[in-house]
Amino acid sequence: MARLADYYLVVGYDLDKRVEGEGLGRILQRFPEKDWEDSPFPQGIELFCQPSGWQLVPERQPASFFVAVLTDINSERHYCACFTFWEGLDNPQVRRTADEVDEGLAVVQSAQVFAPKSLVLVSRLDYTEVFRNCLGLIYTVHVDGLPVPLETVIGNLLTCIIPIAGGSQRTITLGAGDRQVIQTPIDDALPVSGSTVAQLFRQLGIVNVLYLFCAALTEHKILFLSSSYQRLTDACRGLLAIMFPLKYSFTYVPILPGKLLEVLSTPTPFIIGVNSFFRSETQELLDVIIADLDGGTVTIPECVHISLLPEPLLQQTQTVLSMVLDPELEVADHAFPPLSTQPSALKIQDKEIRGVFLWLFARLFQGYRWCLHIIRIHPEPVIRFHKAAFLGQRSLTEDDFLMKVLDGMAFAGFVSERGPPYRATDLFDDLVANHVERIRQEEACPHKVLNHVKELAELLFKNENPYPAVAMHKVQRPSENNQSGVNNPTPFPVLDDVAVQLFIDHAAAKLKTAPPVVKAELKGMVPSGPPLGENGIVMANSARRLEVVRNCITYIFENKMLEAKKLMPAVLRALKGRAARICLTQELNQHVLQNRAVLDDQQFDYIVRMMNCTLQDCSHIDEHGIAAALLPLVTAFCRKMGAGITQFAYSCVQEHMVWTTMQFWEAMFYSDVQSHIRALYLETEEGDAGKCPAHGEISALELASEQSRLWPTLSKELQTERVQKEESTVFSQAIHYANRMSYLLLPLDTSKNRLLRSSGLGDVESVSNSYVTNSIAGSMAESYDTESGFEDAESSDVANSVVRFINRFVDKVCNESGVTNEHLKALHTMIPDIVQMHIETLDAVHRESKRLPPIQKPKLLRPTLLPGEELVMDGMRVHLIPDGREEATGLMGGPPLLPAEGAIFLTNYRLIFKGTPNDPLVGEQVVTRSFPIASLTKEKRISVTIPMDQFVQEGLQLRSCTFQLMKIAFDEEVASDLAEVFRKHMHKLRYPQHVQGTFAFTVGQCGKMVVEHKTKDKNQSLRTLSKNLVKSAKRTIGRQYVTKKKYSPPTWENRSSFQSELDEDEISVSEEVDQSSLTLSSTMRSSDRQTMSNVVERACCRDYQRLGLGTLSNSLTRSKNEPFRISTVNRMYTVCRSYPGLLIVPQSIPDTTIQRICRCYRQNRFPVVCWRNSRTKAVLLRSAGLHAKGVVGFFKSPNAPASGPSQADSTSLEQEKYLQAIISSMPSYSDSSGRNTLSGFTSTHMSTSGGAKVISLSQPKVSGKARNPSRGKWGSIRGSGRLSAYNPDVGTRLAGKESPQSNGGPGEALFLRQQKAYLYIIGDKAQLKGGKQDSFQQWEVVPIEVCDVRQVKNSFKKLMKACVPSSSTTDPNMSFLRCLEESEWMLHRVLQVSVLVVELLDTGSSVMVSLEDGWDVTTQVVSLVQLLSDPYYRTFDGFRLLVEKEWLSFGHRFSHRGAQTLGSQNSGFTPVFLQFLDCVHQIHLQFPMEFEFSQYYLKFLAYHYVSNRFRTFLLDSDYERIELGVLYEEKGERRSPQVCKSVWDYIDRLNKKTPVFYNYMFSPEDDEVLRPYTFNSNLKVWDFYMEETLSEGPSYDWELRGRQERVAEETPERPDSSGPKSQRHIVWPCYDSLSKVVPDAITKLLQDLQSLEAELGQTSEKWKDTWDKIKNAQRTETKLESKVRPPSFSSSLLMSSNLSHQRRSQGVYLQESGVGSSINLALDCEASATSTPAAGRPSTSTLYSQFQSTESENRSFEGILFKRGALLKPWKPRWFVLDKTKHQVRRRRAENERPTNKMQSFFDLKTTKRVYNFCAQDSMNAQLWMDSVQSCLSDA
Repeated sequence: MARLADYYLVVGYDLDKRVEGEGLGRILQRFPEKDWEDSPFPQGIELFCQPSGWQLVPERQPASFFVAVLTDINSERHYCACFTFWEGLDNPQVRRTADEVDEGLAVVQSAQVFAPKSLVLVSRLDYTEVFRNCLGLIYTVHVDGLPVPLETVIGNLLTCIIPIAGGSQRTITLGAGDRQVIQTPIDDALPVSGSTVAQLFRQLGIVNVLYLFCAALTEHKILFLSSSYQRLTDACRGLLAIMFPLKYSFTYVPILPGKLLEVLSTPTPFIIGVNSFFRSETQELLDVIIADLDGGTVTIPECVHISLLPEPLLQQTQTVLSMVLDPELEVADHAFPPLSTQPSALKIQDKEIRGVFLWLFARLFQGYRWCLHIIRIHPEPVIRFHKAAFLGQRSLTEDDFLMKVLDGMAFAGFVSERGPPYRATDLFDDLVANHVERIRQEEACPHKVLNHVKELAELLFKNENPYPAVAMHKVQRPSENNQSGVNNPTPFPVLDDVAVQLFIDHAAAKLKTAPPVVKAELKGMVPSGPPLGENGIVMANSARRLEVVRNCITYIFENKMLEAKKLMPAVLRALKGRAARICLTQELNQHVLQNRAVLDDQQFDYIVRMMNCTLQDCSHIDEHGIAAALLPLVTAFCRKMGAGITQFAYSCVQEHMVWTTMQFWEAMFYSDVQSHIRALYLETEEGDAGKCPAHGEISALELASEQSRLWPTLSKELQTERVQKEESTVFSQAIHYANRMSYLLLPLDTSKNRLLRSSGLGDVESVSNSYVTNSIAGSMAESYDTESGFEDAESSDVANSVVRFINRFVDKVCNESGVTNEHLKALHTMIPDIVQMHIETLDAVHRESKRLPPIQKPKLLRPTLLPGEELVMDGMRVHLIPDGREEATGLMGGPPLLPAEGAIFLTNYRLIFKGTPNDPLVGEQVVTRSFPIASLTKEKRISVTIPMDQFVQEGLQLRSCTFQLMKIAFDEEVASDLAEVFRKHMHKLRYPQHVQGTFAFTVGQCGKMVVEHKTKDKNQSLRTLSKNLVKSAKRTIGRQYVTKKKYSPPTWENRSSFQSELDEDEISVSEEVDQSSLTLSSTMRSSDRQTMSNVVERACCRDYQRLGLGTLSNSLTRSKNEPFRISTVNRMYTVCRSYPGLLIVPQSIPDTTIQRICRCYRQNRFPVVCWRNSRTKAVLLRSAGLHAKGVVGFFKSPNAPASGPSQADSTSLEQEKYLQAIISSMPSYSDSSGRNTLSGFTSTHMSTSGGAKVISLSQPKVSGKARNPSRGKWGSIRGSGRLSAYNPDVGTRLAGKESPQSNGGPGEALFLRQQKAYLYIIGDKAQLKGGKQDSFQQWEVVPIEVCDVRQVKNSFKKLMKACVPSSSTTDPNMSFLRCLEESEWMLHRVLQVSVLVVELLDTGSSVMVSLEDGWDVTTQVVSLVQLLSDPYYRTFDGFRLLVEKEWLSFGHRFSHRGAQTLGSQNSGFTPVFLQFLDCVHQIHLQFPMEFEFSQYYLKFLAYHYVSNRFRTFLLDSDYERIELGVLYEEKGERRSPQVCKSVWDYIDRLNKKTPVFYNYMFSPEDDEVLRPYTFNSNLKVWDFYMEETLSEGPSYDWELRGRQERVAEETPERPDSSGPKSQRHIVWPCYDSLSKVVPDAITKLLQDLQSLEAELGQTSEKWKDTWDKIKNAQRTETKLESKVRPPSFSSSLLMSSNLSHQRRSQGVYLQESGVGSSINLALDCEASATSTPAAGRPSTSTLYSQFQSTESENRSFEGILFKRGALLKPWKPRWFVLDKTKHQVRRRRAENERPTNKMQSFFDLKTTKRVYNFCAQDSMNAQLWMDSVQSCLSDA
C-alpha cells in the first residue's frame, strides 16, 4: 500500500524577490509540514512549477496542468503534478514595477497584472489523470465557492491510501460530492504507458523513434523539444516504456526549467525535455541528439555515431511497426482493398507498439540466462554475466550495438535485477523462456509476428486495465463562466494548517491499529529457456577437417611422428575454423589422466605447436571459450627434462593477448566458482537424502533457486555454515587462480621483460563498469610495491608487474563475491610468494631447456658472393615472414613459399636472405631475397608471432628502394644483443661517413675501412688538391687555379693508340692576374691544356661535336661564323660548381658576361645550350630557376624609373642580351620579318592590352572520379580551378587545334600556328607570379607547376607501400589500385612537359627549361626531350652519352638524393633518376621498335643507380668526382678485370657475352620524333616495381647467375629411385626468373647455337655477329628471290611480332610485294573448309630460313593443284610442295604440270593478308591437302 499523495503545496509569485524582470516563486503553504520518513520532501519545486520562469502578464491565461518528474538522491522518482491558474494583482506599487521592469510587455491598460499560482501534488505514484482531477476539484471548490471546506478536501487527499499493484480497483472520494476509480496494474514491474508510446510514434515517425531508442540504449544524450510541457513528459515516459525490460539509469528530467539549462553540458548521458522557447540555447550543443516533437524531426550531430540494431532485426522491426501504425500501407495497392483497415484505438495501438519492442528484446536477449554465472547463493545471490560467451554463441562479436548495450549501465541493472533464480516472474521472463522457439520460426513471416505482437499487446493492456467495465467517474469542473476565474476576484485562501494536520494524524493513528495487509508475493524459479544454439559453427566441409585434426592427435599419441608431420600443415590450416579448435580441446582432454599427461620431446613440440595455432586466432575476449578450454590443458601436458625437472606446456604458449586480458580471467574464475558451488550443494543434498538421484541435469541456477527457497526455513547455525562454506570455496578458487595466472604471465626466461612489453600488462584494467580510468589504475599499480627504493634485477620488474596484475584481479573478484577481509589480506601476502616460487621453478626449467638437443633445423645455406664482396656478419638464423605480396604465400594457388626458414647474411654490398620454405611440400626449393645495403630506406622493429615449432622473439622489417621488403624474425638461438650488433653494422654500412666508404670504393680492398689503405703520397696530393680547389672557389679575383695533371687518354677518334702514361697527380698552380681579361687561347698553359684534353674527352664534348654545336681544335681556336662556341669559363669549376667544365654559349657573349649573369640563377646555374634540332636548328637550353631578385629585374618592369643604372638593372640587361643572342642564333629569326610572338597575338575578348599571355600548366589534383575534359595538348596539365588568372585561349591556340583531344595524345594538325615566339621559357609557376613582359622581347614564359622534391619523396614512399605492402589488407580502401592512385607518382606531368617541349622544338622555337635548382625536374625534362627528339639517344651509345652528359656532368645530386652518406641521411631518399627511367620505360612500351636496348637494360640501371656497386652514380657533380680523383681514373688505371668501376664498362662487357640488353624488335625509322600518350590511363605500372625472383634474388648482378649455375652443376645428382621423370616444368611467376626459364625464341636459338659450337669444338661466334649475319642473309635472300623467281609469294620477315596493336605495327607475316615464292603458314592462317583456327602463339617457322637444305628432305606433301589467278584470269594447274620444316607452301616448276579438265573439289587457304583459292582433282586429294596443312599448323 502507498499514499496517493505525499505532499500538497501552494506555490505563488514572490513579490519581494524580483530580479531584472525575472520573478521567483515561493512556497506559500505546504502539507504536511513535517517530512515523511520514507519520502523526504524534494527541493526546488518552485522552479519546476514555472519552468520558463515566473513572470507577470497583462492578461489572464487559462489554467494549465502538467506533471514534472524529480529524482531524489536514492534514485527514487517523485511525480510533481502542477495545476497553475492566474490571479490579478492591483497593487499600484506592483504595477509601477511591472511597467518599469517588464519592458517586453505591452503598456498595461488595466489597473491589473496577473501573477501565476500553482497547486502542486507530490507523489511517488504516477497517476496523471487522478492528479488532474483532484487538483481541478480543489480549484473548482475555490472558484465556484462550493460548500465544502478546502481543508477537508486536502485532508482526504493526503490520507488516501491505495495498493501499488495486484490489479485491484479502489474508489476514492475527496468529500466534495466526487467519485474516482483507481485501477492498479496487475504487475508493477511492467511500465504503465497509457497512450504515450503511440503518441511518440505519431509525433516523430518510426525511423526517428528507432534512432532515439538505439541512442538511449547505447548511452547517448537525448533532448526533447516541445512547446507543451505535458507532451515532453509523455514523450519521455513513452521512450522509457519501450526500453522495458531495461531501466534507464542516467539523468532523467522530462521538464527542465530554463534556469537549469547548464545541466545540458554535463558529460554523462541523459534524457531531458526542454520548452521550445529555449531552442536557440540548445544550438551549440555538439554531442546531443535533439528530437523536436512539434516539428517531428530528430537531429543527430555529425560527431555522434549511433549504432543501430543488427540486421535483419532492424528491418523486421520496422516492418512490423509500420503494420501496426499504418495497416493501410500493405493493402494500398490492392484492387479490392478490405473495407476497414483502420489502425487500432490509440490505447490499444500503444500496447501493440510495446509488444513489438518486447518481441525485439526477447530476440536480442534470448538465452541470456545460460550465460549467467552464480558465484554466491547465500546470504544474497551474486550473479555475473559472461558477455564474451553470449556474443560468441550468438555469433555477434562484431556487432557494435549489442556490444555497447551489454557494456551499458542499463544491462548491468538488468542482470542484477533479473539474474536471481528465485523471484517473481513477469511477462518478459515468460517470453524469453517459453516463446523463443515460436519467435525463431515466425521471424521471417511478418503476419505471424503481428499476431504474436497482438497477443502481447492484450496482456499489456490487461495489466494496465484489469477491469474493463469501470464505474463512471464523477468529478466537478468549474462552471463555464468561472473556468477562467474572471468572476471570482478573491485570491486563493490560506488554509488552516491545524485542521489539515489533524486529518493526517487521525489517519496515521488509524493505520497503526489496522491489521497489516499481507499480500503473498508469488516467488518461483525463473525458467531459463532453451539453451543458446551453436548456430553458424558447422561448415559444409568441417567434418573432413575435424577428421584430420583427430587423426593427427591420434598419430602423435601413438608416436607415429612421420604420419603426424605429413598431416601437420593441413591441421594448422584447419585450426583456422572454430569447430576444429573446439574439437582439438576435446580430443586433448581425452589424453589427460589425473590432471597430467607426460609426453616425449617431439610429441610435446607438436602439441604445443597446435595449441599456439589454436590460440593465435582467438580474440582477446575469447568469445568461443577456446582459451578457457585450453587453460586446464596447458597445465596438464608436460615433458620430463631430467633431474626431477618438468616443463609444462604453459611455458610455451604465453605469447597470446588473451592471457593479459582481465575480463578473460574474471569470466574463467566465475565459471569455475559456479561449478564448485554447484558441486558443494549437490554433495550436501546427496548427504541429506542418503540416496543418489540423477543430478547431472540440474543447472547451477536451478540449484540456487531451490536453495533460495529453502533459506528462510533453515536454522541460524545452518545458515552461517552455508555462508562460510561458500566463502571458503571462493577463497580457495582465488588462490588457485593466482597460481594459474602466474603460470601464464611469467615468461620462461624471466630475465627478458618480453610479455609485459608487448601487452602493457602493467596497465591492464578490467573493462567492467569500474569508474577508475585506465590511467589512474595504471598509476596506482605502478606505485605499488616500489617503496624499497631500488630494484635488484630486471626479473624483479617482471615479478612486480605480475604481482600487481594478480593483486588487481583478486581485489576485484573477491570484493564482488564477498570474501572476508581477513582472507583478502591473506591472499595479498600469499601472491608475491607464489610468484617468487614459480620464478625459481622456471629458472631451473630454463636452464634445462637450453641443454636440450636442438630440434633438427634446416641447414643454413651459404649465398654466392660477387668478386670483392665480403661477409661482414655471418649468417644468423631467421624466419622470413610473408608480407603483403600474396604470390609467394600460396593464396594465389600452389604451396606457400613463405614463411621460410634460413639465415640472413650481411656483406659489404648486400643484405641476403637464403633459406627453405617451411611448407614441407616445397621444402627442397631454395628461397632467396636480397638487396644492396645502400638501397635500404627504412628499418623498423616488429614483434612476430607465427605458428611454428619454436617461439620467435623479435623481428625487423627492412624496406629497400629496389622495391624489396624483408620481414625477418630472429630465431630463438640468436641472442638479442647479436641482433642489435647486426642493426648497428647495417646502419654503418648504409650510411658511411664519406662516399669513399661505399662498396664501389672499398671493393677489392682487403681491409674493412677504406681511405687508410691508399699510398701515402697519393692521399696527400688528393688532400691538397681538395683544399686548394675549395680555396680557389672562394676567391673571386686573382684566384689560384689548381689543376690536376693526370694520364691523358688519346682523343675519341684514335682511341686505340695509347700515349705514354704521364706521372699521376701532379698539382700545377698557375696565378691569374686579372680574371676579367681571360680569353681561351691566351691563358691556356700546358698543364691546363692537359686537363682540358681530359675535359674534352667527357661525354658532353663528344655530343656537342656530333650536334655541330662547336668543336675544339688543337689550338683551341674556332671560326667566328658559327652561332655557338664552347666556353672554358668553368674549366676550374669556379663559375658554377655543379656544371661541367666546358659549356656551349652563344658566340657573341664574352666570358665576363657569363660570370655576371650566373649570379641571377640559383646555384649559379645559368642557361646553357645542351641540344640542337638538326632540322629546325632550334636549341634546347637548361638552367636553374631565377633568384627572387632576378625575377624582379628580369620580368617585372620597375615601378619607378631609377636615377642611374643600378647593379640589378645592368645584370638584367645582360640577361636580356644573352637571351637575345640565343634567339639571333636561330635561322628562323634572321629569315623572318616582324615579330610573331604569342604575346603579340591578343584574342578578341582580351581586355588587357599590355600584359603578357602566360600559359598556365598547373596540375589539377587527379581525383579519379571526375577529370576535366582536356583541351588539346594542354589536356591534363592545365588546372581546372586556376585558370581565372590566365587567358584560357592561349593553351588551345598554342596547341593549334580547337577540338578537345580525347586521349592526351599529340594532335594530328601542326602543333603550333604561325604566331609563335622564338624562345619559350618553361619556368616554375610559383616564381613567375605577377611577371610582366616588355613588348619588344621575343620570348614567352610558360609557367608550369612542377613536382617539388618533397612530393617526389612522399609519392615514392606511397608507391613502395602500394607495390610492396608490408601486410595484406582486406580494406577495400587499401586495394592495390587505390593505393597506386593515391601515391600520385607524377610521371604524366613530366611526360606532358617533355612532349610540349618536343613539339615546340620541332616547330622551330627554342626552349629554355628553367625549373627549381636545375638539377632535378629540369634534368628529367631535358633528357626526355632529347630522347624523344633524337633517335641517336635511343641506342646503347646514345643513351649512355645522354645520362653522362645531362645527369652526371650537369650535376644531378646522386649522392644527396640517394642519401648515400651519413651527411645526407636526413634528406631522405628521392628517386628523381628512377622517375626518369620509368618515363623512358613508358615511352619504350609505346614505341617498342625505336630502342636498341631492352626493358631489362632500364631495370638494370634502376637497380644499380642505387646499389653503389659502381662509382658511376656516386657524388653530386664532376667537380666532386675530380676532387676525389675518380673522374678520369677509370680509363687510366690498370685495373683488375674482376672489378668494374663504371656501370657502362660493365654493360659493354656483358653485352658482348649475352644479348640480355638487346631489343630484337629494334628497327628504327629514320629521324622519327616520338610523341607518346601521356594520360594516366595510358601509363602502365613498371614491372620493375612488382616482380621478384625468389629462386635467385634480383637478376641484376650477372656474375651471380653464372656462379649459381656452376654450383648447381657441381652438386652430384642423387640417385632417383622414383619412376620416369615428367618433361613438364612448373613455372612460378614469383619464384622463377621467367626470362631464364622461358626465354624468347631468338635467345634460345642463339644459346643452342653456342652450345652446339662448343660441342663441335669450334670457337663460338659472338652473338651479335650471328644475329647481324642472319639479318643480312634475310635481306639478301629477299632481294635474290625478287630477282630470280617468278612473281608469287615473298618470304617472310625474320622478326615476327604480335605487337600489331602498337603505334606502328612491327612488320607483316606475309609480305605482299608480288615477289618470292612461298606462303608462310604464320599465326593466323586457317584452312577455311574445316575452319578450325590454329593455336594462338607466334610461329617459330620464320627462324628456319637461315638453314640451307636440299629440297628433297623437306617435302612433306606435294602434288598438282589448280590455282586461281588474278581477277578474270583462268585457273592454272601448278605443282605445289608443302614444307613442314619451313612452314611454307612453295610452287615448283615440274615436268608433269599438264592441264586436265576434271575439276572437282575447291578449298581456300587464308593467310593474314589474303585468301588463296585452290582446287584439287578430287575430293580425296583436297582432303589430304587440307589435313596436311592443318597438321603443319598444329605443329607450329
